[in-house]
Amino acid sequence: MTQASPKDLTQPADLLKHGKGTGPLRGRRPIYVDLLPPCNQACPAGENIQAWLAHAQAGHHEKAWQALIRENPMPAVHGRVCYHPCESQCNRAQVDTPVSIHAVERFLGDLAQREGWTVKPDAPPTGKRILIVGAGPSGLSAAYHLALRGHAVEIHEAGPVPGGMMHFGIPAYRLPRDVLMGEIRRIEALGVTIRLNHKVEDLLAEQTAGEFDAVFVAVGAHLSRRVDIPAR
Repeated sequence: MTQASPKDLTQPADLLKHGKGTGPLRGRRPIYVDLLPPCNQACPAGENIQAWLAHAQAGHHEKAWQALIRENPMPAVHGRVCYHPCESQCNRAQVDTPVSIHAVERFLGDLAQREGWTVKPDAPPTGKRILIVGAGPSGLSAAYHLALRGHAVEIHEAGPVPGGMMHFGIPAYRLPRDVLMGEIRRIEALGVTIRLNHKVEDLLAEQTAGEFDAVFVAVGAHLSRRVDIPAR
């Protein structure tokens, strides 16, 4: 009798015991495993890449953009600065070359700004007020998703401009400032208020004074890390 390997998904039939007819093979069914596509699994932003790529391939660019921004509110930024691990995991690389996911994302983000596409909240106003400390990528993303859910969001930013390290840490030749501000303005269009040059010293006092129901702290990490290069 054939010995079954522990790695076999379907165990071989005992031909000595079931010599007549199909035996247990008649009732056997394949095992289906539900796994994320490798590109989706590798995406740091958690995008449903297959979904918006399918719309883009069909020429439905606005629908592709709408699917993209369900998870990522700033595709024009990500399409320029993300290190795109999705492409490293793309199954298409086993056939020829990976899909240029990064370039398609940038195209959709830029097209949305040129065409003036907008996004609407998913829910009616909840009456809840949320304070976010910091207008960097984390704070802006949180504000975007909270606003979509109907909450009133106010961001307090210590610096003179929003964007955090996207503004101060990424060179303008890599991320043009008008592109960055275009993405931020779309978030503001959802009703998000950004107060600049407003450093939060006492978090509880700030929450009480503004009658906020919740606070999200997104102060970031502006301290640079030294590169270990000899004689630097």
